Amino acid sequence: MSQNVKTAVPEGQLEAIWIKRMKRGPMDSVQQATLQAGHGLLGNANQGGKRQITILEREVWKALMREVKGSLPPSARRANLLISGLSLSHSRKRILRVGRCRIRIVGETRPCERMEEACPGLQAAMSRPWAGGAFGEILDDGEIVIGAPLCWVEE
Repeated sequence: MSQNVKTAVPEGQLEAIWIKRMKRGPMDSVQQATLQAGHGLLGNANQGGKRQITILEREVWKALMREVKGSLPPSARRANLLISGLSLSHSRKRILRVGRCRIRIVGETRPCERMEEACPGLQAAMSRPWAGGAFGEILDDGEIVIGAPLCWVEE
């Protein structure tokens, strides 16, 4: 007897990981990181609550840089994860699997005045729906590494 099991097919990839040691502090690039369910990215300033991790799409960042004629690295966005090959648009309440860990997308990340300080016009460009990325809650303890596959999964 066969079972109907939905297999999640990788759609994208984890491109970069950054940990923010303190509010308004530097973004440290790391090759791997530990996710703690209900808390966030181990060592990151933001812990608990609904905004445990922030995520940015590489494709969106590149388009924003073309639009504002900028050349900032994606770390300037101050997100924790940079992904490629998967759209975050309208992903509220969806579950993103990064490697073996799951993240529930809670909402979209809105740009602050620091984006305007980084590059004139960037804050306004990022104000379009989902252009600033997403934030979410960690559902599983585990390690994530650059190059990990990404996909949307059913809860």
